[in-house]
Amino acid sequence: MDTPDAGRRRLLNRLALLPVTLPWSAAAPAAERHAPRSVHPRALVFPADHGAHPQTRIEWWYVTGEVQSAKPSGADAGRPVAAANFGFQVTFFRSRTDVAADHPSRFAAQQLVFAHAALTDLKQGRLRHDQRIARAGFGIAEAAVGDTGVTLRDWHLTRADAVGTDGGSRYRTRVISDTAGFGFDFIFDTTQPLLLQGDGGYSRKGPRPEQASHYYSQPQLAVSGTLTRDGIALPVQGSAWLDHEWSDSLLDPSAVGWDWIGMNLDDGSALTAFHLRGADGATVYAGGSFRPAGGAVRNFAADELRLTPGRLWTSPGSRARYPVEWILDTPVGRFRVKTLLDSQELDSRTSTGAIYWEGLSELQDEQGRRVGRGYLEMTGYAGRL
Repeated sequence: MDTPDAGRRRLLNRLALLPVTLPWSAAAPAAERHAPRSVHPRALVFPADHGAHPQTRIEWWYVTGEVQSAKPSGADAGRPVAAANFGFQVTFFRSRTDVAADHPSRFAAQQLVFAHAALTDLKQGRLRHDQRIARAGFGIAEAAVGDTGVTLRDWHLTRADAVGTDGGSRYRTRVISDTAGFGFDFIFDTTQPLLLQGDGGYSRKGPRPEQASHYYSQPQLAVSGTLTRDGIALPVQGSAWLDHEWSDSLLDPSAVGWDWIGMNLDDGSALTAFHLRGADGATVYAGGSFRPAGGAVRNFAADELRLTPGRLWTSPGSRARYPVEWILDTPVGRFRVKTLLDSQELDSRTSTGAIYWEGLSELQDEQGRRVGRGYLEMTGYAGRL
C-alpha cells in the first residue's frame, strides 16, 4: 500500500508533465512586442549571469564536445586499449510561457525546462539521443538564478568556481538515458577566459533591435569523466565547448532556421559562425567570432561571413536534406566544415517540437588539412523552426 508521501510524489510528477503550449513561434505575442525588452546592451556580471534569467522568453546552456577513451593508469597502465572517439551533446533549455506571473495556481506552468542529450559513436557509426521536458517546480525541474544549476529529474548541469584559479570555472553534467542505453558523468574545466560574443556579450541576431541575445561561450574546456554505453562504463578525456544564451526573440519572421558552428582549433583558437536562413536559402543575418589562443576576440560583422552549402545528405527518417559539408569564408580565412558522421539528426518533437541536425564535425583549412573539431548545428530543414 502506498504511503501518503509516495502518492503525493506521483501526483506532482503527473502534474509537472501535463501538456503545455511551447513558446517557439518566431514572433512574440502582441502584448510582448510592446513590453520593455529585458535583453539590451549591458555589461554581463558573473557569477550572476551564469544563472537563469527567468524574465526572458528563451534560454539555453549548451555543451558539445569530443572525448576519447582515457589511457589506463596504475596497475592497468601497460594494458593495450583500442582507441574510441565519441561526440556528445547536452543542452538544457528554460522557457517562459504566457501564463501570468500572478496566476493563483501553484501548478501553473510559468516556466518550462527541457533537455536534450546525444552520443555520437564514430566506431559504430551510430547516434543515440534522448529528451525530457517538465514544468519548473516540485523538485522535478529547476533553473537556478545566480549561478549555473539546471536540473531535470536526474539530469544535471552545475558550475562552481575552480579552486586555485583566477576566475576559472568547473562545470559538471550527469545524464543517464535508460531508453537509449547511454550516459555520462563529465567534469569540464575552463582553460581560457570567457569569450563574450558580439558586443561584450550582446549578440545581434537580426536587423531589428529586439532581435538580439546575451551570449557567451566557454571554448577549449578540458573534459574528464565516465561515459556509459549499454551498461559498460568507460573513462574518457577530451575537449568541449559551452554556450550560454538568453533572448526574448528567437527568430526573424522571415527566417526558417539557422546553421551554426562552434570549433575548438588544435592550436587553442576558437571559431564561431552562424547565419539565419530564409525559406529560399538566402542569409537573413550572419555573425560569429574568432579568438586566437591568448589573443583578443575578433567579432565578425553580418556582411563579413559567408556559409556556402556543399554535399547533401537525406535523412531516411524525416526526408530532410542537410548540407553535411560547408565552405566557410571569414575575415580570418576560408575553411571547410565536414561532418564525421552524416546520420546525426535528432527528433525532438516531444520536447522542443523540432527535428534538427546536430553533430560532431571537423574543421579543415583550404588544403584539406584538419585544423580543429567541434559541432555543427542545422535547423529548419525538416520544417520551419
